[in-house]
Amino acid sequence: MNNFSIYLPVVGIHFNVLILILIGFCVGVIAGFFGEGGGWFVTPALNIFGFPMAYAIGTCLSNIFGQSLGATKKHHSMGNIDWKLGLISVIVSIVGFEAGSQVVLSLEKSGNAGLIIRWLYVLFLSGLGGFMFYDYFVLQKKQQKHEDETFDISVDKLPPSRTKIAEKLYEIKIPPMISFPISRIESVSLWIIITIFLFTGFFSGLLGIGGGFIIMPTLVYLIGLPTIIAVGTTLITVLFSSAFGCFIYAINGRVEIIAALVLLVGASIGAQIGATAVKYIKGYGIRLLFAIMIVFAGLSVITEQFYKLSGKIFFQTISEIVLIGTALIMTSIIIGKLILESRKERKRNAESLEV
Repeated sequence: MNNFSIYLPVVGIHFNVLILILIGFCVGVIAGFFGEGGGWFVTPALNIFGFPMAYAIGTCLSNIFGQSLGATKKHHSMGNIDWKLGLISVIVSIVGFEAGSQVVLSLEKSGNAGLIIRWLYVLFLSGLGGFMFYDYFVLQKKQQKHEDETFDISVDKLPPSRTKIAEKLYEIKIPPMISFPISRIESVSLWIIITIFLFTGFFSGLLGIGGGFIIMPTLVYLIGLPTIIAVGTTLITVLFSSAFGCFIYAINGRVEIIAALVLLVGASIGAQIGATAVKYIKGYGIRLLFAIMIVFAGLSVITEQFYKLSGKIFFQTISEIVLIGTALIMTSIIIGKLILESRKERKRNAESLEV
C-alpha cells in the first residue's frame, strides 16, 4: 500500500491516496443524500489520520465546496431547492461563520483547538442524534394508530408536522414578515430566520462542517420545512459558506490543496449518486438514517478523545473503525436502496407498457 502514498507538503506528512479517494466518495454520497457537506466525517477522519485540527478543517471545507457544486445542480433539477430561503441563509450565515472561524484560530494559538472542538462535536452529534431518534419513534407511534397503514421509512404516509418549537417561533410576529411558498411557509418573522442562520453559521465556522450538519435538521425542526426541501435548500448554504470558509482558512495557510483535490475525485462521483437516491428514500427515512449516522460519528470522536487523554492505541483503533465503518455502511445503504428501488421502478414501467 506504500506505493499509493503521496506527500502532502502543506501538512508535511505522507498519506495513502486510496484512503483519500474512499473518504471523498463516501462523503460525496452522504452529502448528496443528506444535503450537508460531510464535515462531521472528513474533519475528524483527517485529524485521526494525522492532520492538525485547523488543517483538517480547512482542507475539509475546500472539498465540501467542490462536491456541493454537483449536488446542488442535481437537487435543483429535481425541484428540491427553495432559493429564496437558501440565499437568505447564505448571506446571514457568512457573518456567523466568520466569527466561528476566528474562534478556531484563537483556540489554535492557545493550543486548545483539538480538545475543545472534539468535545463540541460529541455534544452536538449526541444531542442532535438523540433528538432525531426520539422524533422518529414518536412519529411511528402516531403512524400505528392509523388502520391499514404500515410504517415504511421509504415514504411519508403522514403529512409533515411542525415541532412545538417551530410552532412557537411562528407565533412571534415581529415585522417584517416573509413567506416561502416552495417550503410551504405562509408567514414568518424575518428576524427569526436571521437569528437561526447566525447561530448555524457560527457553529459551522467553529466546527468546520460546511453548515449542513446543523442547517438540515434546523430547517426541519425549527423552521418546519418538508425534509426533501430541507435537504436541497441546505446545499445552498453549504456551497457558499464552504467557499467562504475555504478562503478564510486558505489565506491563513490551513488548506492542503493536494489532499482536497484527491478527495474531490471521489466526492464528485458520490455526490451524484447520493442526490439521486433522495428520490427513493424520503422524509422520515432520511431523518432516521441521519440520526444513526451522527450518533456513531459522535462515538468515534469520544473514543479518539480517550486516546488523546490516555495515549492507548486501542482507543484510536476503535475510533478509526467506527468512523470509517459508519461512512461505509451508510454509503452502502444509500447505494443499495437506490439500486433496489430503481430496479423496481423500471419493472413497474415495463409492466405498464405491456398493459
